[in-house]
Amino acid sequence: MATAAVHTAPAVPTPSGRLLFAGALAGPVFFASAIAQMLTREGFDITRHPISQLATGDLGWIQIATFVLAGLGSLALAAGVRRTLTEGIGRRALPVLIAIFGAGMIAAGVFTMDPENGFPAGTPDGPVAEMSWHGITHSAAAAVSFTALAIAAIVLAVRCARRRAVPAAVGNGVAALVLLLPMSPDHMSIQIAVNGLVAFTWTTVLALSPALRRSA
Repeated sequence: MATAAVHTAPAVPTPSGRLLFAGALAGPVFFASAIAQMLTREGFDITRHPISQLATGDLGWIQIATFVLAGLGSLALAAGVRRTLTEGIGRRALPVLIAIFGAGMIAAGVFTMDPENGFPAGTPDGPVAEMSWHGITHSAAAAVSFTALAIAAIVLAVRCARRRAVPAAVGNGVAALVLLLPMSPDHMSIQIAVNGLVAFTWTTVLALSPALRRSA
């Protein structure tokens, strides 16, 4: 007796799922672009030049676009979290804090820091004599965005602790601690890179969280 073939339609991503997917991509896209530029831009030295300095010079538009895309991905993550996290501690605060982070990344891209310390090639060695208005805005936007994400990590740590998810609570606490550490003048560019890695790893892990995916 012949049996009828059963065809199942492929799952269609929900709007919430698409938002979380965009949020998960923000970090990998940011660092893939930044690393490629670090390896190819003449004169760039991560021990002397923060990643943000890649936004200066003739090819600076690449890093500017990278900041903006990462910021938009983070805003998508904020919207996805708002849609899927509907109960418990942090359901209101987390989307707002993540959105501030995303907006700060966009602002950090639009308002570039000043060329200094020999980068881009041809720039005089040493720090800039006086920061420009857009350099000051860049620094302020970056500070606000990372602080907001650190607070988000603290909120999520409390949420996980209340649910007895101890490893997740500890992980969020460590991420917040790293993001809130004072900047060392001697190792600032390395510390900024580490902060970026921690921040975007946090957003990617959150976007891929099974708890959010089940709700999407």
